[in-house]
Amino acid sequence: MKDRSWQEFRVDPTGLVWAYRLGAPHAPVPLEAEALVAEIDVHQRMLRSDGSLLWMHFNLSQASTERWLRTHAFLPPEFFESLQQGSRSTRVDRVDDGLLTVMNDVLHGFSFEPSEISTLWVYVTPGMVISARRKPLKSVDRLRQAVQNGTPIRSTVELLTHLLRDQADVLIGIVRDAVERVDKIEDDLLAGRLDSKRGNLGSLRRVLVRLQRLMAPEPAALFRLLQRPPAWIAGTDLQELRESSEEFSAVLNDMGSLQERIKLLQEEIAAMINERSSRSLYTLTVFTVVALPVNLIAGLFGMNVAGIPLAEHEHGFWVVVGLVVAFTSLALWALTRRRGG
Repeated sequence: MKDRSWQEFRVDPTGLVWAYRLGAPHAPVPLEAEALVAEIDVHQRMLRSDGSLLWMHFNLSQASTERWLRTHAFLPPEFFESLQQGSRSTRVDRVDDGLLTVMNDVLHGFSFEPSEISTLWVYVTPGMVISARRKPLKSVDRLRQAVQNGTPIRSTVELLTHLLRDQADVLIGIVRDAVERVDKIEDDLLAGRLDSKRGNLGSLRRVLVRLQRLMAPEPAALFRLLQRPPAWIAGTDLQELRESSEEFSAVLNDMGSLQERIKLLQEEIAAMINERSSRSLYTLTVFTVVALPVNLIAGLFGMNVAGIPLAEHEHGFWVVVGLVVAFTSLALWALTRRRGG
């Protein structure tokens, strides 16, 4: 087997996942990491006359990526501060005449686990979009596929709007899958098959609550941006942002309704479990009360001491049996009367 040279195992210090030069009249042009510095300088200074824009996507799990971005990407300090913040709820802020967007997304193969939700950071300027993540995310990959398939992108804000709509589409898919799971659990509930479905509902509800908590601020953030947009954003882009905000609000409302439905199902299952427990406890109580006279009389007559009544009586056994039957019947009558009352 031929030995591999050390160059094949070098780590790219840029942490670049992909980069494209985009423009509505032109097909997307993939860019290599070696060309990034020159491309960033050209688009930062708005020197291109063909109306093209630059989109770069980076992997922050690589240690050298943040250092490279600090050195070459002309990003504001607020971008790097947002990388260190613990709470990463969705937001869109104006920073240095650009847009800093912090949004949350799910991983590929999302299976309703809280650990499968991660953050995407995006900085948008008139000629350039820089996005970065620590884990591979679903919405931004859908956007990459759309770009590769020739979807026309006329501006950086249109690219951001497309990403927000892809995020909403992913959420719609999650809500649809969750509804199917809840429908299956509800069918089992109506059929009297409880099993461990209450725990499944609790896990599903926790994930939906976390998704909604992280993403709920997005419509409000977009609304604030629409009230005071940067001057370089075109009117058509603002309208598309407004529409994407409305779509996202509708998805969040659907998610909230689904959470309420899950909550009601949990309460119904809890009531059924309590009813089953009450019936079991009542049955146990009946057997305990019925057995009490038998055990008490058997214990008294079983003591090995002198003076046991009816020991010498020829019908003593049947007398004791009669006492047991009488006391047991009395206990059953009293218990049945109390439950009926």
